[in-house]
Amino acid sequence: MLASEASAQEAHAEHRRGQALVALAAIAWSTAGLFQRELSLDVPTQMAGRALFAFIALAAYAAVAERGRVRQAFVAIGRHGIVVAVCMAVASGGFIVALNHTSVARVLFVQAVSPVAAALLAWIALGERVAPRGWVAMAGALAGVGVMMGSPGGSDLTGDVASLVMMIGFAIAIVVTRHRRDVSMLPATCLAQLLLVLAMSPVSTPADVGGDDLALLVAIGAVQMALGMGLFAAGARLVPAAEAALITLLEVILGPIWVWLVLSERPDTATLAGGAVIMLAVVIQVSGDPRGQAEVEAEIGTP
Repeated sequence: MLASEASAQEAHAEHRRGQALVALAAIAWSTAGLFQRELSLDVPTQMAGRALFAFIALAAYAAVAERGRVRQAFVAIGRHGIVVAVCMAVASGGFIVALNHTSVARVLFVQAVSPVAAALLAWIALGERVAPRGWVAMAGALAGVGVMMGSPGGSDLTGDVASLVMMIGFAIAIVVTRHRRDVSMLPATCLAQLLLVLAMSPVSTPADVGGDDLALLVAIGAVQMALGMGLFAAGARLVPAAEAALITLLEVILGPIWVWLVLSERPDTATLAGGAVIMLAVVIQVSGDPRGQAEVEAEIGTP
C-alpha cells in the first residue's frame, strides 16, 4: 500500500511538473510578437536566421544536459525522434506560410483545433483517454479563440493547406513525444531547427541581415524559440498529448498582452474576453486531479 501511494505521488508530481514546463514553453513562445514585428527581412531569411540561432542554443544546451553523451542522446531518439524533428520543422514552416496567405484569425482557429487532433491521435495510437473535463476545456478554448478573433475571414487554398499542415504536424509531434516519454526529445527539437536552416538557406538572403536584425534573430532564435522548444520537449513527455496541446494555447492569450504591456498597444475587448475564456479552459484542465492518469499510463505501458 505504501509503495502504491508513493508511486501515485510520484506520478502526480511528474504530471504537475510537465504542466508547468509546457506552460513555461507557451510563455516563451508568446513573446515572439515583441521581436518578430521589428524584423525588416524577408520570410525565408527570418526563418533561416532564427532557426540557425535556435539550433546553436539547443545544441549547446544538449551538450550541457547530456554531460558529454551528446552523440548517444541523438542516437537514442531513433526513428521516432526523426519523426518529431520533421513534424516540428514542418509545423513551424507551415505556420509562417499560413500567416502570409491568410488572416491571423484563421490560423489561430486551426491552431485551436490542435488539442482535439492530438487527443484523437493519442487515443488511436496510444489508447490514451481524455476525461470529460478535458473535452469541456478543449471546447472552451476553441470558443475563446472564436471570441478573440471573430469571424475567421477569407483565405486561399495555400493558406488553408499550410494551416492544416501546421496543426497536424504539431499534433503528431506531441503524440510521438508522449509515446516515447522514456527518451528525451531535446535532440529532435535541435534537428528540427537544422532542417529549417537547410530548407530555407537556398532561398534566404543573409547579406541583407544588418546589425539590428541580427540582434533580433539571436533574441528570437537563441532565447525565445530555443527556450520554448527545450521546455516543451521536457514537459510534453509528462502530460497527455491533448493536455499539452491545450496548455500551449496560452501563447494565444499572452502574445497580445506582452504587446500591450511593452508597446502600449491595448487589445480590444473581444481579445481580452476571448483570452479570459481560453485561460478558464486551461485552468479547468490543469486543476483536475492527475492521479488517475497513472492508471491510463499503466494500460498504455512504456515502449
